[in-house]
This record gives sequence, C-alpha cells and structure tokens, in this order.
Amino acid sequence: MDLYFSPLACSMATRIALNEAGARANYLEVDPRTKLVQNDGSDFRQVNPLGLVPTLRTDDGQVLTENAAILQYVADSFPGARISSGPGMERSRLQQWLCFIGTELHKGLFSTMLDRKAPAEVKAYILCKGLSRLDHLDNYLKGREFLLDHFTVADAYLVTAINWSFATPQIELTKWPAVKAYYERLRARPSVARAIAEELELYKAEVARHRTAA
Repeated sequence: MDLYFSPLACSMATRIALNEAGARANYLEVDPRTKLVQNDGSDFRQVNPLGLVPTLRTDDGQVLTENAAILQYVADSFPGARISSGPGMERSRLQQWLCFIGTELHKGLFSTMLDRKAPAEVKAYILCKGLSRLDHLDNYLKGREFLLDHFTVADAYLVTAINWSFATPQIELTKWPAVKAYYERLRARPSVARAIAEELELYKAEVARHRTAA
C-alpha cells in the first residue's frame, strides 16, 4: 500500500499504526505548500483533489481518504496486531474516540491554533472553547493507560494530535496532568517513538526547503 503523508501531520497516526502492526508501506511525502510528492515530483492533487493527507492507495489500487477511515482500514488489514476493537459497542467506542479526536481536537482546536493566518482573537475564542474538550479528555484518562482497554488506532491518532502541543505554547499540557502522563507514556512506545523520530527529521528538511524557496 502507498501512504501519502506530510511530516508530523495527522497522517503520522497511520505510520504509527503500520509500525505497530509491523507492516510495510510505500511512504510518499507530500509538501503541504506545493502539494508535490517529494519522491517523484508529481502533483498529489491528481491522487486526492483536496490535497489532504493522509491518503492511502491500497494494494488493489483503491484510494482511501480521511484519517479515521484509513486508520480503521489499516487496523482491519492486520488483525494480528490487535489495534482495532471487537464488534458491537466496543467498535462504536473506537469510532467515538476517532470522531472526538478528529472533530473536537484536530479540526476543532489544533488546526486553528496552528494556522499562522488565523487572527489572534479567533485563536483566543477557539482556545477558550477547546479547553472543555481537554478537561473532558483529562478526566477520562485518569487511571487509564489507553483510550480503550488496549492500544488501538485511536491512541495512534490521539498521541499524534497531542504532539502538536509542542508548536502551540498556548496549550500547556501541565494543566492537564492525565493527558500529559498519557502523552509521555505513549511517546515512549516503540511504534510512536520511531514514527516521531522519522518524521521529525523530514519536518526539519521541509522547513529548510521552504526557507530556501522563500
């Protein structure tokens, strides 16, 4: 399978899931500004017209978009890795957390806080609104190792989102000790540590490339 990604973006969750499964993939880096695939210079928008990562091309050539859908596809493709959930309510709980992370944290909070063009007053409003989401997450994580009863793709997505706090000083994790402890614990997990280390180097190269082009 081919995974189109940008360094340290939400697509890193799929890299974590693939690491966790011990699975191989072709990693195709997309420049978030130019939308060019760094591996071959092609236009990523020919694969995904929206130009958004992650995008996955399966082994049989189907193109799948949207983080939550891709994560569940990867989890189901490698059942031995146990990064999915059982049927029924357990499956619904997995989807619940994927939706919460995607809407309330990723798009609802971090996307605006990371947007350099967003006005200060907009960021202040979004941050105030987002605090209750972090409070909810902190209360939920007290006494829990993972979001469900074992590591799943929802954890891969959550640790990816929390990792963005390094670039959003307004979101100081010490205010949410259970979230902070969760992040530090998962950041040390081999599949997560490897993904962050690999993508951090690519992110540094991306920043240098943009500075040269400016």
